[in-house]
Amino acid sequence: MAISEANFNQHFDVTWGHHRAQIKDGGQLLTLSLEKDSGAGFQSKNQYLFGRIDMQIKLVAGNSAGTVTTFYLSSQGPNHDEIDFEFLGNSSGNPYTLHTNVFSQGKGNREQQFHLWFDPTTAFHTYTILWNSQRIIFLVDNIPIRVFTNMESQGVPFPSKQPMSIHSSLWNADDWATQGGRVKADWAKAPFVASYKNFKAEACIRNPPSASSTCSPGAWQTQGLDAAGRNRIRWVQSKYMIYNYCTDLKRFPQGVPYECKQSRFL
Repeated sequence: MAISEANFNQHFDVTWGHHRAQIKDGGQLLTLSLEKDSGAGFQSKNQYLFGRIDMQIKLVAGNSAGTVTTFYLSSQGPNHDEIDFEFLGNSSGNPYTLHTNVFSQGKGNREQQFHLWFDPTTAFHTYTILWNSQRIIFLVDNIPIRVFTNMESQGVPFPSKQPMSIHSSLWNADDWATQGGRVKADWAKAPFVASYKNFKAEACIRNPPSASSTCSPGAWQTQGLDAAGRNRIRWVQSKYMIYNYCTDLKRFPQGVPYECKQSRFL
């Protein structure tokens, strides 16, 4: 069944950080805090094999340099699959970097990074992973920012067989997160706090060892981009994309990966 404005007590477990992860308002709000000695994280009780997962997040305000806030799907094991939103903090007045990546069978290296067209610290915004058998779409406030198309038939790995849990965390990465690690976290400003609410999953629940899924019907199962969606993603990528592995010729001197040579918005 579809889960609407789900209760964090019912659908998630705190996995690390103990008291630094707090569920409030009768299960409708979850906050993570980061201090010098530890951050915190949580994950879903269920695992999913395809779905549309929405989470509203309000990021660390002020000087967030050195912090990373995450929202992602991941399976387990060395050959894991993963679909990532990571929010890399910055010094006051400078924009967050939204880092996206797709792992399949343990292989990632498919990074695209963006700045946002709003301040993600003053209000909640909706971040969505739409994952069906044809493609993965990353959306921000229902605006598509990235598409990763299933090209398994052409030899490109795609996450299609391993159920994944939902994970979120807030942690210290000041050795690399902000301007390559040159700007460190200001621990005098701690604790740093990120807030989550209004989780929603329209998805196929697949909890091993079961080999069957319980699916919620919906457009997500075949959703792609219509003409308006293609226009929006072009707008985002032309104005707000700051890194694309597909154009990093120094990184791929022998030629960019196969999927980079195909239509970006299938």
